[in-house]
Amino acid sequence: MVYVFGTRIDYVLAQLKNMNLRFYITTLFVFLTFKGVAQQTWTLDDCVAYAIEHNLQVKNTNFNMDSSKESYRQSVRDLLPSVNGSTDYTIRYGRSPDPNTNTYVNTDFFSNNYSIGANLDIFRGFQKMNMIKATKFIYRASEEDIDQEKFMLAFRVMSAFYDIKYYEGLLANSLEQQELSQANYDLVEKQVELGLKAGSDLYEAESNLLGDKFLVTQNRNLLADAKLILLQEMNLIGQNDIELEKNLNYAPEIEEQGVALDSLYETARGFVPLVKSQEYRVTAAKKQLQATRGSLYPSLSLIAGIGTSYFETNVDDNGNLIPFRTQFKDNSSKYVGASLNIPISNGWSNHSRVKQQKIAFQQAKNNLEIQEQELFKVLQQLVQSNRALVSEYEQSTKRMESQKLAFTIAQKRYERGLINALELFQAKNLFGVAQNENLQVALRLKVNQSTIDFYNGLPIFNIN
Repeated sequence: MVYVFGTRIDYVLAQLKNMNLRFYITTLFVFLTFKGVAQQTWTLDDCVAYAIEHNLQVKNTNFNMDSSKESYRQSVRDLLPSVNGSTDYTIRYGRSPDPNTNTYVNTDFFSNNYSIGANLDIFRGFQKMNMIKATKFIYRASEEDIDQEKFMLAFRVMSAFYDIKYYEGLLANSLEQQELSQANYDLVEKQVELGLKAGSDLYEAESNLLGDKFLVTQNRNLLADAKLILLQEMNLIGQNDIELEKNLNYAPEIEEQGVALDSLYETARGFVPLVKSQEYRVTAAKKQLQATRGSLYPSLSLIAGIGTSYFETNVDDNGNLIPFRTQFKDNSSKYVGASLNIPISNGWSNHSRVKQQKIAFQQAKNNLEIQEQELFKVLQQLVQSNRALVSEYEQSTKRMESQKLAFTIAQKRYERGLINALELFQAKNLFGVAQNENLQVALRLKVNQSTIDFYNGLPIFNIN
């Protein structure tokens, strides 16, 4: 047995193997842990794209579109002839007429009949052509409904996204205020120890520091709530936190001439999915009305068919049953013809359907006017809010800069003993409030301008 420094060599090798195995497992664990901890950084486009892909309401709207598409395809297929086949197997008992000779017999027998027929509509008041156009416009309306659902979801995601950015800014400002309060507390504590300040000043500094810490906790909770809202809008399951891109440009662009409401409405009116969808539905309702009126006119169709039969009572001159194949061939018959249907009276139901469809057409036009009116109101509110927010942003920026300068001066005066701690804390709090107000107005203006850009036809969202 070989020993190394008093230890068996096989024991040493086993320990080395165990050490290598432990090192491998530890390295793998650290790698997986790091991979799991590392989070994806989400941009606004990433959030919108993920939300659209995983939103259940968008999927429902897609199902509606698929259904409308199939209805349109079927309306085209309705132009094809209708072909139907039939067969029967009949057993007769007791005294019954012989279908072959039309005489009554007292024999139990069975018979088979086979037929296939076709029907082709030649004229039905253009009902089918109008229904093809109607279903086509309904299908195109359902496509616009999908875009509308995506845009509404994208706006909700954008709002939740900037809410997070707002609360991140609030948290950063409150942390900055906490650091200032901590620095002031440390300074007062040293001055109290040196006898330069009274103990009451330390209590005031501590009270202000605790208030800032409480505000930090509140803002962290508000930020967590805002992230939860975004996660829910995105349908991002299995996560309770999300990391958004940093260093966004919050500064809005101020246009000197403002936004012209009339030109904005004309642009938005031409592409907003909700309005275009209703336009298609108005056209579809008009075509449905024309199709319904077609039921008041006569209809003409061509018919053709072939049939044959087999009878157990069909025998030859020698009394032998004629075989199935022979009967199938000899009993065959063909027909061709035309069918004219003239609606005279059916409880006035056709006229009632026409009146109902007229009402539906008028309702569709009224709904279009409602959508146009609602769009104008939305744009009117956006333009007015834009003017107000621009003014508020300019004033809040000046106020924040002024409060920042006032706080800087107050700090220097406090260090020289010219003001007390309460006055310093007041200046600091006013600066913090001004920061938060400016951030809030800037983000509201950013969202408002992005919404206006959308209605101007700019590619704000990549919904596809």
